[in-house]
Amino acid sequence: MSDRIAILLSGKKMGGDTKVVLNLIDEFVQRGIEVDLVLASLTELSRNQLPEAVRVIDLKTPLTARAFSTIQLLPALIQYLYQAKPKVLISNLSFTNAIVVLTKFLVFPAPKLILVEHLALSKNQDRPDEPQSRLLPALMQSLYPKADAIVAVAQKMAAQLQEDYDLKTVHAISNAVVNNQLVQKAAEPLDHPWFDDSIPVFLGVGRFAAQKDFTTLIQAFSILRQQAPARLIILGEGALRSRLEAQIEALNLQNDVLLPGFDPNPYRYMSRATAFVLSSRWEALPTVLIEAMACGCQVIGTRCPFGVEEILANGEFGQLVPIEDAIALSQAMKTAIDSPISPEALKFRAQSFSAERAVDRYLDLINQLR
Repeated sequence: MSDRIAILLSGKKMGGDTKVVLNLIDEFVQRGIEVDLVLASLTELSRNQLPEAVRVIDLKTPLTARAFSTIQLLPALIQYLYQAKPKVLISNLSFTNAIVVLTKFLVFPAPKLILVEHLALSKNQDRPDEPQSRLLPALMQSLYPKADAIVAVAQKMAAQLQEDYDLKTVHAISNAVVNNQLVQKAAEPLDHPWFDDSIPVFLGVGRFAAQKDFTTLIQAFSILRQQAPARLIILGEGALRSRLEAQIEALNLQNDVLLPGFDPNPYRYMSRATAFVLSSRWEALPTVLIEAMACGCQVIGTRCPFGVEEILANGEFGQLVPIEDAIALSQAMKTAIDSPISPEALKFRAQSFSAERAVDRYLDLINQLR
């Protein structure tokens, strides 16, 4: 068996989970470690989005939203494991990690298997955006204990998984978020008139979905706007765009709120915005919050499960507000204008979530599994 590390991803379009895994791979490669990036399917990612010095394995088995679609992945994955014989398989298929555990019984010798959970999935918590979550707890209960190690990306999430599924140990390893590439992108020029004057600009970034609760953010901004001049930009796309546009019009905020769509470089907005606002109902370890801090941007987050309080050190590095509380959120936005935290302090805190630190933790874990 080689010392190669295999990292399994869905291959779906670039999102926060995919981005941090690619950052992790970059850091592994920089340290001279051989890595295979094993994708269920390459259909939604282009090769130029992937690290150059890594072998990409396309299993050509696109995953669907169905909870058991990963079963279709098993034959190609098993064939790869027999041929490549990696030392370690790190699976990042949230909702379908449980199925990957079956390789422990079907491949000999099997690689050490590390399951990584990026999503905040409590046994007793339903996800309206993710109906397959209703089917997963039973699979996790029976199969997760068979993995060699389980990793959660936030400490409270690790504790919750351990309690919900009677797991002996769940390791908390933060995502690989901050690297030199992020800092360089933050310094790129941004041609936008809203950043040419002194009016505060607030920023939101994410899918237009129930989880992100941009409805409350817009409502909070409307309250703030009655007290002081301000502007709001929300970068992203999603099924709720028309609903958000209708809300903006109903509140007569068309001149102060923009929904410009997805931008591949949100960091140049973060480095110039007055504050970044995370209004989510739930998260695991929200990458975008850490990215904003790495850009020196003030941050406001909700006390949602699981990782926001951990990132902000329970309010030391940014204000925390209850979920779905527009009044509290508007007050926090006003405080961000009046009493900002030092950008250098925010950048320093963001380094706790660097790619370098994440790889150190994973290598320690892999050495423990020998």
